[in-house]
Amino acid sequence: MIKTHTNCTVEEINVSSVTPLINEVLSTEKSQRMADFFSFLGDANRLRILSFLATKELCVSDIATLLEMSESAVSHQLRNLRAMRLVSYRKQGRHVFYRLHDNHILELYQAVAEHLDEKD
Repeated sequence: MIKTHTNCTVEEINVSSVTPLINEVLSTEKSQRMADFFSFLGDANRLRILSFLATKELCVSDIATLLEMSESAVSHQLRNLRAMRLVSYRKQGRHVFYRLHDNHILELYQAVAEHLDEKD
């Protein structure tokens, strides 16, 4: 039994009640990978690229125009997004078209966007 006081000090822990949680929490390795993933998304241009790709597949030049960035800079960001498995691509002639890698990425993007639009 966990006993607490008004200052939230734990005096006694019932090991049998917390032991099952060990299998439920993230491993240290997975939590670090998730932290790296979310840290990677801490770039406004990468998020803007994802927002465009959440709507439709686009080529590098289209994304560069939308972001008012050079194609080289956009290609660099897209390589990083590919490395994190956030976007996929296909080639059509000289053009490379990008899209979100899968529905998990779309759902993650949509969930965060909806959360930020909620009123307190």
